[in-house]
Amino acid sequence: MPTTTRHVRLLLLGGFRLLHDAKPVVVPRGLQRVIALIGLRPGTTRSHLAGLLWPDATEERALSSLRTAIWRLRQDPCCPLHTIGDTVRLDPAVDLDVDDLVRTAARVADDGDPRAAARALAAGRHDLLPGWYDDWVLLERERLRQLRLHMLEQIARTHLTAGRHGEALQAALEAMAAEPLRETPHRLVVQIHLAEGNAFEALHAFYVYRDLILRELHLEPSAAMSALLDDTLAPIRRRPTPPGPRPPDADPGPPRRHHHPPPDDGAVTAPPAR
Repeated sequence: MPTTTRHVRLLLLGGFRLLHDAKPVVVPRGLQRVIALIGLRPGTTRSHLAGLLWPDATEERALSSLRTAIWRLRQDPCCPLHTIGDTVRLDPAVDLDVDDLVRTAARVADDGDPRAAARALAAGRHDLLPGWYDDWVLLERERLRQLRLHMLEQIARTHLTAGRHGEALQAALEAMAAEPLRETPHRLVVQIHLAEGNAFEALHAFYVYRDLILRELHLEPSAAMSALLDDTLAPIRRRPTPPGPRPPDADPGPPRRHHHPPPDDGAVTAPPAR
């Protein structure tokens, strides 16, 4: 009798979802934490997993809770596990969306091919396990956030160098949406507009960012970002101020004296009285 291969996919970006042949599998919250951590830390020892999952429990109690969780997971073929010695990992057949993002970022960093990241522009938009506040979740969430930001910025630079300004702008705006206060994507947007010859768009992007960080952080853009506009603003700075009409409140200076000749009407001036 022929066997059929069932497809299992674990999604952690945007929230926990376990799909079995594209159908969602209901997993209790406690087991969700175990599955997510094993997926994010493949090959981790049992004692380390137990310490991360139950940090307030004694080591013996934490290991006992982990053994129970692993036993329960083994009863359900929807999320197969592999145990090798003292380590636990997901079955290699389980697709993990975090792995897709990590592999894509590695390809972009290795060969600089921006086409390799086309899928990741949308796939990595959501945070890892939003609403979860375990220490190990917060650490992994920040790691993946920084990984995606650097990947998007690399894509934007590569497209900009190749003259693909539309694609460069899309990647830079994705990075800007992920972290609005980060200067690097704003700087890339200014560079892209300048490369296209759009001085107004470049100035607008600069002052939008300047107003944002002044309002939120009470900071000015870096000298490196301000220098991008030196060539654009140089003609304006060098242009002399054109002379204009004298303002109405200007000092008119001393009044002019008018000398009128005495009237010559033939009259005789009387001599002065003695």
